[in-house]
Amino acid sequence: MPKINVYLPDELAEAVKKAGVPVSAVCQRALEQAVRRVTAIRETALGDSDLDDLTRLPNFTPRAREVIKLAVDQARALDAAEVGTEHLLGGMLAEGTNLALHVLGVLEISLEEVRRRLDRSGPAAGNAPSSAGDAGTAASRLAFGASAAAALEMTVTEATSLGHNYVGCEHLLLGLIAEPDGTAGRVLRELGAEHRLTRHAVSAALVGYVHLRAQTQGTPIAPPASPAPFTLPAGAASALSAAVREELRPIVLRLERLEERLGAQETEEEEERP
Repeated sequence: MPKINVYLPDELAEAVKKAGVPVSAVCQRALEQAVRRVTAIRETALGDSDLDDLTRLPNFTPRAREVIKLAVDQARALDAAEVGTEHLLGGMLAEGTNLALHVLGVLEISLEEVRRRLDRSGPAAGNAPSSAGDAGTAASRLAFGASAAAALEMTVTEATSLGHNYVGCEHLLLGLIAEPDGTAGRVLRELGAEHRLTRHAVSAALVGYVHLRAQTQGTPIAPPASPAPFTLPAGAASALSAAVREELRPIVLRLERLEERLGAQETEEEEERP
């Protein structure tokens, strides 16, 4: 039987040994689940699937499916040859209430600027069709483009790597940023959505959301473990942004110090040049 090495941080490795956790069995189960997810999304994204039937998307939340539905509607309304990453990002903007948009707000990325850049890169990708009738070619069969398919696969991988057994819009945001060739990733990266920082922002946002829910409901709750729509308590958006910024502050400070050191090093090298 083939062997795969699994590297763990020292503290976790010691804790696993003390607890007597069956590492091989746990890893096999987790890998089986991850393979099923990736295979399913690959078949849906690359196969000849009916994009009107999103029930095949494994573990996607209702809101994430709605975003993809809006993306498909936009591609049809624009007579696009395929569903691209720009349509996926446009669907996220059109849905308007998902966690990914709150994360972009925390990163101080203007949603209006995202829309403007999408519009400049193609015909009105950031605008949703005004009605179902606008998608006049609804009967036509669309497929995901190569970049969009890759972004969806990365979306599932992001959810798995974060230890989540659901796939939400926040994971789709990370997938779009990580995909190197699509329009959406280029637009987001140009506006400052660096992958590692955005990933930290997503984690912090989920922690902040759980904390806010516990405060508003008076009882602690666990992070979402199954497909469920993300809904902020009334009036809590600004509090969530503040909480996430607080979680991100040490990371941002470290990045700023690193940039300062790199800048100082470059200055010294320029001064040493003849």
